[in-house]
Amino acid sequence: MGSRKRESALARKIANQDVAKALHNDCPSSPRKMRLVVDIIRGVEVDKALSILKYSKKDASNKLEKVLLSAMANWQSKNEGADIEEANLIVKEIMVDSARQLKRLRPAPQGRGHRIRKRSNHITLILGTKDNK
Repeated sequence: MGSRKRESALARKIANQDVAKALHNDCPSSPRKMRLVVDIIRGVEVDKALSILKYSKKDASNKLEKVLLSAMANWQSKNEGADIEEANLIVKEIMVDSARQLKRLRPAPQGRGHRIRKRSNHITLILGTKDNK
């Protein structure tokens, strides 16, 4: 590896020190239902987002809570010795994209069949500090 490439890689690593990312692919829930919960926690502090997800009645909140805890663990592994409460972490970006659809047939009147689409989604969550917002 050349010196210029090494220096740019080191600069990129230092810039991404305050950012942590977590993914959940092929989550078996429709993207529309997931986005209802995602819009509530976008831009919110991590502690508040966890409490919102914990006490929400939506089923999507359970899956999002696990993704948020995973992102927090990823941030903790990147920043050894740092405290999450003192870091002022927020949900910097969170995206829900549609994934594959399972297509099934349901019997309908007069020998017909109606198609049922079982949707799934991809969740991408990025944590950052308040000053990096």
